[in-house]
Amino acid sequence: QLQLVESGGGLVQAGGSLRLSCAASGSIFSIDRMGWYRQAPGQQRELVASITPGGSTNYADSVKGRITISRDGAKNTAYLQMNSLKPEDTAVYYCNVLARRGSKSYTYWGQGTQVTVSS
Repeated sequence: QLQLVESGGGLVQAGGSLRLSCAASGSIFSIDRMGWYRQAPGQQRELVASITPGGSTNYADSVKGRITISRDGAKNTAYLQMNSLKPEDTAVYYCNVLARRGSKSYTYWGQGTQVTVSS
């Protein structure tokens, strides 16, 4: 079992910054991809950003230039640096990990952390 612990959410003013962390721990896994999704009330869950161990990244168009994903492989931790936040960034943010153990592939979700951006 792989545990994901998220932290860093909170309430910020528009234009402010937050840094989310997602730490993976537990059984030995090979992590293929880490990413962040978000879900606002009444909206579909959407990909915000993802990163591979090799450093390849993907971003939603709405966050490009404002949000940066990074990863510390030694700590199995992903970070989401969010700058110039807008009220429309308000959502619950979920860490997502695609991992392998042996020949099996698994998807894990964090508990979610609330990000609220006030106008």
